[in-house]
Amino acid sequence: MANRKGLPKPFLCLALVILYAAAPGGMRSFLQAVSTVTEEAPTPLRVVQMEGLAVLKIIKHCEEFAPALVTGQLLGLDVGSVLEVTNCFPFPIREEDDEADADGANYQLEMMRCLREVNVDNNTIGWYQSCLLGSFQTVELIETFMNYQESIRRCVCIVYYPSRSSQGVLALKALKLTDSFMDLYRNNGLTGEKLREKKLSWVDIFEEIPIKVSNSALVSAFMKELEPESPVTQCDFDRLKLSTAPFMERNLEFLIGCMDDLSSEQNKFQYYYRNLSRQQSQQQAWLQKRRQENMARKAAGEEPLPEEDPSNPIFKPIPEPSRLEGYLVTNQISSYCNHINGVAGQNFSRLYLMKALHEE
Repeated sequence: MANRKGLPKPFLCLALVILYAAAPGGMRSFLQAVSTVTEEAPTPLRVVQMEGLAVLKIIKHCEEFAPALVTGQLLGLDVGSVLEVTNCFPFPIREEDDEADADGANYQLEMMRCLREVNVDNNTIGWYQSCLLGSFQTVELIETFMNYQESIRRCVCIVYYPSRSSQGVLALKALKLTDSFMDLYRNNGLTGEKLREKKLSWVDIFEEIPIKVSNSALVSAFMKELEPESPVTQCDFDRLKLSTAPFMERNLEFLIGCMDDLSSEQNKFQYYYRNLSRQQSQQQAWLQKRRQENMARKAAGEEPLPEEDPSNPIFKPIPEPSRLEGYLVTNQISSYCNHINGVAGQNFSRLYLMKALHEE
């Protein structure tokens, strides 16, 4: 799995969110105040609308520090079924210690204060982070989501793929946890029985929200003026490169690593079920012996003994391993397979194109 150094600890984000929620009413937008009063039931999130400035800031931050993993704060508005990302700022990369954590929290609060003074949207709506070939589905990500959800009604995580974007594709993904998964996670119900009862599978952990990039009319007009006369750019030529061996090779390496992790998780459950079966056999043998003993005591006119003995170790329940790690690893495997499938399909299209050109 990918290295997580550089990502913020969940309680740092939580400290920022709590202070934001407890701040004066001026920090909240008028639209948020109106929606809070008028809407009794929360509207489901349909789309994440991102300003072009915020997208460029995310790309610049992630590309400058690649291949290191970085993260930052998303700012904007929560209006109806749309989550508007109007601005963002990066988190500094620091070593993981108490002093650095305190400095990071102070930095976030100071940035929010400065943005508020210059009349920029400073409402926290989530965070963004870079990832290495899609390796973002971790327990740390879920814990950060849960910490944000305690103070923010709706939040998202924008994931940026530097490796895929280098191939001429804007690789951005907006994620949130599903409500059913959050309920089970809060109640520590990620057991086989609870998951079967709720009919929750590995595809029901994250929900991907469509992203819409928008700009103001002035920005769109300015970009039109800057557009060159020739529509062909270097990015268009990059899409025609036939060599994708490094990208495919690394995806396959990570895929093999995930398969090993999934095998380890399956071994844990096999060990658990073997112990459970052995315990049930011991319990049946013990109960059979106790019943025979009680029959003899009844024949002798004595009181029968109880058929359950809580002090006996064989009646102590064996804790079932959590299925969260297995679900996350399965999600990662699916993500890598989709990447490989997409790249392979594009390569075939390029090869057929080159074949047609050679024939001509």
